[in-house]
Amino acid sequence: MLTMTVQEEIETLLASTEPTVEVLRVDPVGKDTLRIFIDAPEGVSLDLCTRVTHALAPVRESYAVEVSSPGPKRPLTRPAHFERFVGRHAKVTLLAPKSDRITWRGEIVASDEKSVTLGTDQGMLEIEHSEIKQANLTGE
Repeated sequence: MLTMTVQEEIETLLASTEPTVEVLRVDPVGKDTLRIFIDAPEGVSLDLCTRVTHALAPVRESYAVEVSSPGPKRPLTRPAHFERFVGRHAKVTLLAPKSDRITWRGEIVASDEKSVTLGTDQGMLEIEHSEIKQANLTGE
């Protein structure tokens, strides 16, 4: 029998009570605390964090939980995230250098399921999602 990861357990619990909530990341803090970053189409409010915390009662039997918004430098982990934030600025770190650089900053100009286009200091740069190691909004 396959066991679920803690993140999968959290996503499963929230699917029925808070179906619009997306679990962006679950970080262990020490050995008995989980920091859970969430997002939702309407944004993340204190009320939503409270509802999510209550919905995670089974997880809270084993861990202390901290439920939080990803903040202005939120991670971009899926093609839909890039599509949602077209027009915003991002920092993208690649798995391998492209034009002798591994990290790029620029405006998200376009995005689809295959790639994202950044307007950078060196012009337009198309990056396949499979080439991205990490990406975050920069808050600019």
